[in-house]
Amino acid sequence: MEDRTELDRSLGFAILEQHARGRLVRLGPVLDEILSAHAYPPVIERLLAEALALTALLGATLKDDNGQMTLQAQTEGGPVDLLVCDYKGGELRGYVQFDADRLAEIPADPTLFALFGKGYLAITFDQKVSGERYQGIVPLEGASLAEAAESYFSQSEQIPSLIRLAHAHGKDGRCVAGGLLLQHLPEGEEGRDRLHTRLDHPEWQHVETLAATIKDGELTDPDLPMEALVWRLFHDEKEVRVLGGAALTRGCRCNREHILGVLSRFPAEEQANMADEDGTIRVDCAFCSISHPIALAELAAAA
Repeated sequence: MEDRTELDRSLGFAILEQHARGRLVRLGPVLDEILSAHAYPPVIERLLAEALALTALLGATLKDDNGQMTLQAQTEGGPVDLLVCDYKGGELRGYVQFDADRLAEIPADPTLFALFGKGYLAITFDQKVSGERYQGIVPLEGASLAEAAESYFSQSEQIPSLIRLAHAHGKDGRCVAGGLLLQHLPEGEEGRDRLHTRLDHPEWQHVETLAATIKDGELTDPDLPMEALVWRLFHDEKEVRVLGGAALTRGCRCNREHILGVLSRFPAEEQANMADEDGTIRVDCAFCSISHPIALAELAAAA
């Protein structure tokens, strides 16, 4: 049986002399749990697995534990209509809406354009404590989701970034996804939330070349400690500092209490319009594929 202790966690690190920071993530049981709620074909499974790894990488950069990061890809013309993932306090969730007939017409290993057609990638950071909200939107371009995310950082943030995402099935047949995010920091700016730096800095070119040697199998190997992977990539550097990591879990906020709270905000007349002939409002969660029946009598009693 596989050692799965290196799954469902992220790890941050900094290469101080080269003014770079990075993060690794590896998903296992959490990914299985999210995917098990849907009967996704292999190409959609891979897309969502890599999108969840990317969401974990970006979400872990939030300094507000109650903040939320949302990744959304909405398109026109491709078999994938909508991809949504979000991260909040170490909890991940995500789903894909797609047209099965159109999906069957594209290659088994499709390009990003074949999947999405014309579309955009939106990444949103909501800071709960400060109430600040930042959203960047860029065209959904590149050969992969990782390249599209690199384009986001280049266009919206002006931060040189390298992103690698991978998906595989482990020895036990279960799905594993991994990711690496490496970014260049300007000198003396390590702690800033918003970063600006020159795009041609030789220090960045050096660490980018080292990071680009990472293999998909290293990202998805549950027996390879992430600390060891950081050392493997950057062991020749003068100082590489591990910044700590975070455990990752599956989280969906479609519990009954939350749904009752949302529905109770509507006037009784609107609640009645939402209900079926039996006096029941059925709320379907796209993330976990669960239908929640809420009786009007229950709403009235809770008012």
